[in-house]
Amino acid sequence: MKFEHLVEINDFNNPLIAEISREQLWTGLVMRAEMPQLFMPYIDECHITERAELGMQRRLRYGELIVIDHVTLVHMQHVHYQVPAQNEITESSLKMSIEEPSPGSLFVRFEYDDGQNEEQDTANEMLNEYRNSAYHQADIDTVSMIRELAEAGRLDALPS
Repeated sequence: MKFEHLVEINDFNNPLIAEISREQLWTGLVMRAEMPQLFMPYIDECHITERAELGMQRRLRYGELIVIDHVTLVHMQHVHYQVPAQNEITESSLKMSIEEPSPGSLFVRFEYDDGQNEEQDTANEMLNEYRNSAYHQADIDTVSMIRELAEAGRLDALPS
């Protein structure tokens, strides 16, 4: 299943929503990679097992399930999560890209790929519709948390 959507960050037609800078948005996306429990409370533990200039490897624990993933950071552009096939988990990926069609008009494009082929997608059509809805809501929740962190002043330090 391949699925993507955009989430608007700054809505200039709604004066009640505080504007977030590209730097704050980037900091929030990096924070989601480094401290995912803030964004997804169902993650029991996250350990960064390797760190490099352009990313990290993480060990995530969801109850008894352990997932190793790799996160690639392209500064101020995108965060790419890659989960290699492991145990009962198939290869998958998520890419969160910042888009700015005009100054200050920010969006995040979320792109999911669960590694399934077209035949498997057809067989799992009902489940995929549910997943798409759940992913979309989780991404809206991510942006809401970034907004909360920005309002609290926690996104003012720019990570590398």
